[in-house]
Amino acid sequence: MKRIIQLLSAIGVMLLFVVVGQAAGPQIEMVKVKGGCYKMGDTFGEGNSDEKPVHEVCVNDFSIGKYLVTQAEWKAVMGTSPSHFSGDRLPVESVSWDDTQEFITNLNLLTGKRYRLPTEAEWEYAARSGGKNEAWAGTNDRARVSEYAWYKDNSGGKTHEVGSKKPNGMGLYDMSGNVWEWVQDRYGSAWYEESPRNNPLGPTSGSYRIQRGGSWFNSAENVRTSHRYWREPSDRDGRLGFRLALPATR
Repeated sequence: MKRIIQLLSAIGVMLLFVVVGQAAGPQIEMVKVKGGCYKMGDTFGEGNSDEKPVHEVCVNDFSIGKYLVTQAEWKAVMGTSPSHFSGDRLPVESVSWDDTQEFITNLNLLTGKRYRLPTEAEWEYAARSGGKNEAWAGTNDRARVSEYAWYKDNSGGKTHEVGSKKPNGMGLYDMSGNVWEWVQDRYGSAWYEESPRNNPLGPTSGSYRIQRGGSWFNSAENVRTSHRYWREPSDRDGRLGFRLALPATR
């Protein structure tokens, strides 16, 4: 019933904007990413087994959200926020992978665009400031992680407004920390051993979906750019959020 109400709300908003002849939906600020090739995985030798082997991956041009999706943006599409922490400029959280797909479907109806989640390879490329060898999004210096990320050591046990830390080299905020980010791919512990070089999309089967970036709850180790985690696509909690991607415009 809740999802039906949310969908009807989104449709109602869409019809309103059609009637008045204006573009509908929240204005998501996106950053254009020039594609390229990079070494994906644990390039520093400090990660888990599923971050290996390090392998070359190439991604096409795409765009990615400058910020995590906020509660205000979620409410503009879905009507209400499911978040544990409350604030329009806070990242939306307590959303499952399945919830993100519903949001994206409604958002695309409202905007006429083709928003999606980033692939895992796109996410890491963007987090590493365009495929640079960065341990955290924006820095290799463990002593400077607090300048770029909200994580266990500085978060105070809660989320924080998007964009309130330094951006990485691509002008992207919170790629490390604040909330975990769902990506499109399914999880495979041995996927890096068989991943194709060009625009990998992850395994074609599997029960879990991948999260990247770590959260306010996690240690510096778990907000590294190569760190991978996985959950059931129906899982929700106050550490789970997302950001959007778009294919390149021609």
